[in-house]
Amino acid sequence: MLEAEKRALEALDVDGMVDYLCSLIAVPSTGGRETEAQRHVTAEFRRIGFSVDTWQINFNEARRHPSFSMGIPREEGVGVVGTMGGEEGRSLILNGHIDVVSAGDESNWTHPPWEGTVEDGLIYGRGAVDMKGGLICALYAAKAIRDAGVKLKGKLILESAIGEEDGGVGTLAAVLRGYRADGAIIMEPSELNLVAAQAGALAFRVTIQGKSAHACVREEGVSAIEKFIPLHDALRALETERNRGINDLLYKRYSIPYPINIGKVQGGNWPGSVAESLFFEGRIGVPVGERIEEARRSLEGTIRRASERDPWLREHPPRVEWIGYQFKPASIPVRDPVMETVAGSFRDAAGRAPSIEGVPYSSDMHYLVYDAETPTLLFGPGDVRRSHSPDECVPVSDLVTVARTLCLTAMRFCGIKE
Repeated sequence: MLEAEKRALEALDVDGMVDYLCSLIAVPSTGGRETEAQRHVTAEFRRIGFSVDTWQINFNEARRHPSFSMGIPREEGVGVVGTMGGEEGRSLILNGHIDVVSAGDESNWTHPPWEGTVEDGLIYGRGAVDMKGGLICALYAAKAIRDAGVKLKGKLILESAIGEEDGGVGTLAAVLRGYRADGAIIMEPSELNLVAAQAGALAFRVTIQGKSAHACVREEGVSAIEKFIPLHDALRALETERNRGINDLLYKRYSIPYPINIGKVQGGNWPGSVAESLFFEGRIGVPVGERIEEARRSLEGTIRRASERDPWLREHPPRVEWIGYQFKPASIPVRDPVMETVAGSFRDAAGRAPSIEGVPYSSDMHYLVYDAETPTLLFGPGDVRRSHSPDECVPVSDLVTVARTLCLTAMRFCGIKE
């Protein structure tokens, strides 16, 4: 390691990183309500020494872009991008999202969701792992570089994005504002693995029409609930078919790399009535290399064929709608320069070689890869299995490893001024 790299690693403020993450967890930032948290990180960006660009996102402009996806209505949204470094070397984007999902039933938590709680080497709270933890790793990696007196040849760009959970409008807005680079890292929870490929994910709704009748003569009606069952079975069979023969080595540890999940079912309106309607909402995973349109046709065709086998559904076909988030799959070569730089930096920071894999979840990676034409990988602290669940948490040791790796990566990818 160069002396400048050693100085920067020694300058990493671990206690400050943990304290700031806890304070940011305490600022709720569920989808559509991200502005207070964006102001919070803006102040920290400036305190650390970034030049900060903040702006009101123009949703009408974003909506005209073919990749636009936003499942939650928003009255306002703030973009936040910090930059440091020069113009003489390669540029690097570090991207993280500030929005989090709902805490759900807070009685299921043993630690308060809106307080950062440190216990037994873990930080608990909504957003700890998905993904305020990763965002703060990048922020404090940059702080370590600055505190060590190291100046970068190239530009380091840190993006705090809104709206990732419901489609990625914040990262798209940064792309439309002109931010792109020679490489990028999104600090999503990757279990410290380097992720070269992500699945796509499309949200859908299917509406089934039945026929209402009094429960005492239920045979004179048609239950939309009962008609849901063959459609559910058909989608399970489709999932098996779509995952059969997947031999991508990046996905070798997943038995179902591209799942189809039904996450919401709502039907009927009274216990004493036959259910006259039902809708269900779900998510279909999209393999790397498959076009969004192909995945949609696959699901729509399955619903149509299952309906044609039922006399009622044949005459009253269910309606399929594509709602909410629409993430494209994305990937980069495992030998891309940004991948190789992160791999070498991780080796020096963690003392072991990294694993390289693909993940079955989606992120803003596709906006950077396709729309910003910026090679991008995912690399961050914690396990995605802790996301969206009670007692979400991230190991402090992971935060340290990621911050150290990002610190070395920024200096090696962007270059150091002598």
